[in-house]
Amino acid sequence: MKAVWSIIKKELLTYFTSPIAYIIIFTFLLLSGFFFYSLISWFNSIAPQMAQNPYYYQQININQMVFSPLFNNLSIVLMLMLPLLSMRLFSEEKKMGTEELLFTSPLSITQIIVGKYLASLIVLFIMLLLSAIPVLFTFIYGNPETVPFLLGYLGLFLMGAAFLGLGVFWSSITENQIVSAVLTFGTLLLFWVLSWVSYSAHGIWQGVLNYLSFFEHFDSLTRGIFDTTDLVYYLSFAFFGLFLTHSVIQSRRWR
Repeated sequence: MKAVWSIIKKELLTYFTSPIAYIIIFTFLLLSGFFFYSLISWFNSIAPQMAQNPYYYQQININQMVFSPLFNNLSIVLMLMLPLLSMRLFSEEKKMGTEELLFTSPLSITQIIVGKYLASLIVLFIMLLLSAIPVLFTFIYGNPETVPFLLGYLGLFLMGAAFLGLGVFWSSITENQIVSAVLTFGTLLLFWVLSWVSYSAHGIWQGVLNYLSFFEHFDSLTRGIFDTTDLVYYLSFAFFGLFLTHSVIQSRRWR
């Protein structure tokens, strides 16, 4: 565990001694704040009008009208931002010529991969934690449901973990950080499009495409529905990305 923690500290130091982490976190918070302010302003303007009608009054729900769209917007932002967070993890080592020194150290490949991956997860957790601060004010001045709120953020973290697992893999393939980011984003975009393609599919293919889509699993969490299938999907996707990374590095190490 000490070996993994040493890698985590090294990567976190690299993140926060360069502009990359600050730029990613600032941009994410700026966009999340904008989306939250826009949605809460719209909710405050339409809620009094809906309250005057008994039928619409029963449909006023801040979780569905504010939190669900907010989480969906943030998932798209993560898809854009996280490739920038993962692109340097192995690409930079390869480009700087420190990859060979790292792999000949007493640390195992698994420890190196896990340490780098956990460092990126910590940055993701910081991003989500800071973005939740303004949202928490809705619990002071309103009465939203807690479970959908918590599950929404859990969904963002799980989805982000899957994104980063894929990003680590592409970072291990190339020494060019931009290429790594583009490949990661392109792959994530493909899985996003699968949810659209599923609408025109039929039979078993529709079920397969829905299951492979990131956002189909995320949608139920934003509505406060916890299904272990969604948890297994995201964890499996992250693990598969790390497994591919291990295979790539292992093959390169013994050349």
